[in-house]
Amino acid sequence: MYIHIDFNSDEAIYMQLYHQIIMGIALQEMKPGDSLPSVRQLAELTGINMHTVNKAYSFLRQDGFLTIDRRRGAVISIEVDKNASLKKLKKSLQPILAKGYCKNITKEDVYRIVDELYGYYDGEIEED
Repeated sequence: MYIHIDFNSDEAIYMQLYHQIIMGIALQEMKPGDSLPSVRQLAELTGINMHTVNKAYSFLRQDGFLTIDRRRGAVISIEVDKNASLKKLKKSLQPILAKGYCKNITKEDVYRIVDELYGYYDGEIEED
């Protein structure tokens, strides 16, 4: 697993870590049952504070992307409640789509982006 933290980014470090782990799962670089490094190990590997890693892991657990196993540590474990996931996705997309709407981004533009991203996750398209 490769993690790149941009210390100059406006995005919080724990969110960068959170998003990169989710991307790794989506791209099948990490699969359910795979163990993540311990909080201490990942903090040392990335040069970030242990509390920051712990916060990212907490959000991933809360959002159903990992579980904590006493013997194996943080383990990728996808919670598959489609209805709950759709509700969360809709709630997350509302402000993003509102911003796009205000900037004259059409439904067709959004559909094109969604198709492109799903193609990327399905391995049909290379990343820019």
